[in-house]
Amino acid sequence: MKKYTFNVAYALFCVVLLYIAHNQYDFDLINNYVLSVLMFMGINIIISTSLNLVNGNMGEFSCGHAAFICVGAYVSSILSVLCFGSKFGDPLFPIEYAMFLFPIIIVIGGIVASLAGILVAIPSFKTRGDYLAIITIAVNYMIISGIENMKIIGGPSGFMGMKDTVWAMVDTFEFPWMLTWVLLFMTLTVWLIRRFVSSTYGKGVNAICQDEVAAEIMSVNTNKMKIVNFMLSSGLAGVAGGLFAHIVGFINPSAFGILKSTEAMVMVYLGGMGSLSGAVLSAILFTALLEVLRSQTIIDFILTPVTAVIPDWEPSAGVIKWVLIPLILVLLMQFRPEGIMGNRELSDFFPKLRRYYTFR
Repeated sequence: MKKYTFNVAYALFCVVLLYIAHNQYDFDLINNYVLSVLMFMGINIIISTSLNLVNGNMGEFSCGHAAFICVGAYVSSILSVLCFGSKFGDPLFPIEYAMFLFPIIIVIGGIVASLAGILVAIPSFKTRGDYLAIITIAVNYMIISGIENMKIIGGPSGFMGMKDTVWAMVDTFEFPWMLTWVLLFMTLTVWLIRRFVSSTYGKGVNAICQDEVAAEIMSVNTNKMKIVNFMLSSGLAGVAGGLFAHIVGFINPSAFGILKSTEAMVMVYLGGMGSLSGAVLSAILFTALLEVLRSQTIIDFILTPVTAVIPDWEPSAGVIKWVLIPLILVLLMQFRPEGIMGNRELSDFFPKLRRYYTFR
């Protein structure tokens, strides 16, 4: 029973959190803003752990992860509006089906995103490092440009209407549904990745990271491993995109550009390449940092020495945030390229933790 201590504690935490969220006006412990931050933490955990499969476990250099988040967001949003919205005419299903069909819609978005991952997987057969990074950036721009030229889904103006599905679930049964789905998909993502990296496929992926030529000599089908890894990574990113779209209620192609990919890379390198627990911790820390940097007061305090020299300069929190985030990536590469955890897990630092959890 001791082996399941953490699993049971985590399940109880999720149940208590959902109960408090459901009765937030009675407890006055949590509000909609805190709930949104918690949901974005969950989404960032999915994004960080999925990119870690490629950049960490396989040792490739993908710089266009936002492309697959974009694909998942748009596909799931379009399906959601078709099923329960009014943007394209009468909805295909009654609102009572929303809570049952919503996870299927999100999974379909992830599947389409995983198919889009083949655009990167196949070129990776012959390229690595900087060349593959250029290809992933190109794919990112290809997908964004393609969506911007599709007027039927809003083009550069964006797409909305997926909130109808969220309201349909709430109208059927009042409950914090989006928080529920984020917790569920986040948990499944971490469990799936943990199982994958410890499987035969995962060991093959790690072998490619160490030495691709040696892996081929040892009968590892490197091309197959790359396709599986890229598709799994991009599929999970698509799931994160679908959840993000339904929480925000509006998506725009420009929101999934190189800056979004930079966010994902910062989280991976902050936590440590190849470390699943590091990717989870860094996603939590990074989301909290983003919320702190939204405050104009905090930005003014950080830049006090600069504004003292240039008194006429009035820095905007929205602009400075995108100066500080890439700066974090630069500093990480210079002073701690292995990240917080390196390629180790939390249980490597605290071996006794292994007694209290299992992923089986």
